[in-house]
Amino acid sequence: MSGIFCDDSGQDWSDDVRSIQSAPTERTALIKRPSLSNDAKEILAGDGCGKPTAGNIPLLRVALIMGAAWFGCLIAAIDSTIMATLAGPISSEFKSLSLLSWLTTAYFVASATVQPISGRLTDIFGRGPGLVLSDVVFAVGNLICAMATNQYVMIFGRVVAGAGGGGLLSISTFLGSDLIPLRQRGVAQGIGQLCYATGSMLGGIMGGLFNDHIGWRIAFYVQVPPAIFCAFAIYFLVKAPPEKESDTSYLKRIDFVGVFLIASFLILLLLGLSAGGNIVPWSHPLPLTTIPVSLFFLAGFIKWESTIAEPVIPVKLMLNRTVFSGCATNLLATVPFMAGILYLPLYLQVRGSSATDAGLQLSPSPFGIAVGSLGAGYIVKRTGKYVGLGILSQAVLTSGTLLLNLLSSQSPNWLLSGAFILVSFGAGSMSTITLIACTAALDHSDHAVVTSAIYLARGLGSTLGVTAASAIYQNILNTRLWERFGSETNAAERIGRILEDLEELKRLEGHWHEGAMQSFMEGFKGVWVMFLCVAVLALLCISRMQQYELHSTLDRKSRE
Repeated sequence: MSGIFCDDSGQDWSDDVRSIQSAPTERTALIKRPSLSNDAKEILAGDGCGKPTAGNIPLLRVALIMGAAWFGCLIAAIDSTIMATLAGPISSEFKSLSLLSWLTTAYFVASATVQPISGRLTDIFGRGPGLVLSDVVFAVGNLICAMATNQYVMIFGRVVAGAGGGGLLSISTFLGSDLIPLRQRGVAQGIGQLCYATGSMLGGIMGGLFNDHIGWRIAFYVQVPPAIFCAFAIYFLVKAPPEKESDTSYLKRIDFVGVFLIASFLILLLLGLSAGGNIVPWSHPLPLTTIPVSLFFLAGFIKWESTIAEPVIPVKLMLNRTVFSGCATNLLATVPFMAGILYLPLYLQVRGSSATDAGLQLSPSPFGIAVGSLGAGYIVKRTGKYVGLGILSQAVLTSGTLLLNLLSSQSPNWLLSGAFILVSFGAGSMSTITLIACTAALDHSDHAVVTSAIYLARGLGSTLGVTAASAIYQNILNTRLWERFGSETNAAERIGRILEDLEELKRLEGHWHEGAMQSFMEGFKGVWVMFLCVAVLALLCISRMQQYELHSTLDRKSRE
């Protein structure tokens, strides 16, 4: 663990923290005095046991804090992908397979809404209280899901859990920015990505195991105790800053209008994309009104954020080429990874695999994330270079999406597993590299905000990716089924059952089974093609990043 907090010579950097408060201000973007969060300042004051530490951060204290934060990331990641193997069974139980995508997108919408404001809020109220609140909200959301009696309560529970999970993922990264020097942060970010990737893959496996052997509700109940444990751990490890302003002063600094505008944009856009061609025709007033209105809210968000004093996401940051490229890359590259976690198990279940087996087929992909994120972090730590490495990582991800386009109803499972390992490797290394690049391009005082922007981009990629994949999949599947069986007796009834319940596939015989399987495979093919297109765009975006100097200490002065 200590290697994370050492420079290339192996020397522990924690003794250098005492120099933070006297670090000179310089004129270049990366060399200004860092603006520590309130929680980081509190950590500097003691070792957690009431004993002063002469202004330095005890390594054990940092390890415990980041360990608790990363454990929160792991359980949030589990919850973000548990629907990979549960969405089908839950939708079938509620007799509403057309709402399958909302079980996932509801989580991502809430997460994407919370993440951009979490940076500014925790700058004001502190990282510790933010993490504790996120853990509690996450636990409550999972309780609601476990006790849901219909799909609407289930979706509401996913919204609540997503809000908590989004805070856990983003605030843990802010803590890392507060406590770990930029040059060493790549390895620490790699560990965080490993926790996230492990949780992402465990989500599908856990969901399948619980669904096949105990019941899907238990999959949500078991997430509550770990979340409460994390809340207590963070409460005692990360001290809340002393109150220096009134509650009214705090509230005046929160950009509620910006939050409303970005949330409205996301909800309306996703509602229109999910409903069009799936619940209602594209010519229906619902998609025709919600999508244009969502763009109006987006324009309003951009306009508002460019004028307010403390915006959720400062628009001026996007004028930096590296920041814009990094955020765009995260948005695009997240699409094949997160949507793949949902649709690859569904592809296997359509082919006849159980929910457990479908989850296990993707279990090697955390290895790809681990090697990608940790490897990228280590290389950046040793060399201080990241642009070429970022292009290589995205090229690997693109090659994985290319292999996915070779899948058919008869393809060997190793082809799917191998392709998604490449996608996972590229996503893991990309996320580490782009976060380092964007923070290197800005002063420390902007790190929490730009990290929020990156997480917003990832949240948008997850949400839009799953929604777009669902729209493509459902529209192609519905169209192909009607083309093949529209003239058959009782076609509407039988096609409706196929669209609402995956178990109906097992009851089909003869040309109905063959035609339905072909229709499903064509729907999946449309999703794989979309993955390839956005991966190529992400490759173009990441190539536009610029190289900045990476400093080895918290005061950003290079060691002699």
